[in-house]
Amino acid sequence: MSTDLNCVVLVGRLTRDAELTYLQSGSAVAHLSIAVNRNRKENDQWVSEVNYFDVSLFGKSAENLKQYLTKGKQIAVQGALKQDRWEKDGQKFSKVQIIANNIELLGGRQDGGGNSSGGYQARFAPQQSGEPVQPEGNNEPFGGDNGDFPEYIPF
Repeated sequence: MSTDLNCVVLVGRLTRDAELTYLQSGSAVAHLSIAVNRNRKENDQWVSEVNYFDVSLFGKSAENLKQYLTKGKQIAVQGALKQDRWEKDGQKFSKVQIIANNIELLGGRQDGGGNSSGGYQARFAPQQSGEPVQPEGNNEPFGGDNGDFPEYIPF
């Protein structure tokens, strides 16, 4: 039994608009890059450092989300790391990218989605049929008009 695990979750902002390309098979691929800030203490001061990650999203999810994946948008990415290795002119190179399984659009209206009173999240994940999961819930804070809840809650 193998105990290997390759899973990464990052929250960051897009550094450029997503680029959509197609493989020879006709499958779509969205290429994007995110910047993730990390604060750490160095001596007596907090230092902020930025890390940049390349992300690839495949299939119908790539086509459906491309219009929302614009520079500056905050997203959460869940996926796996993939390392590409190659040699050029006798020198070895390596690059690590994230192959996304799930992308969530984060932020409110000022980030291009949802309402300003709460953080609208759109969750898209590939299903076996290849179609993405549609956004869950509604955009109203606290579940809308509370039609399913009594006015008096005894606790």
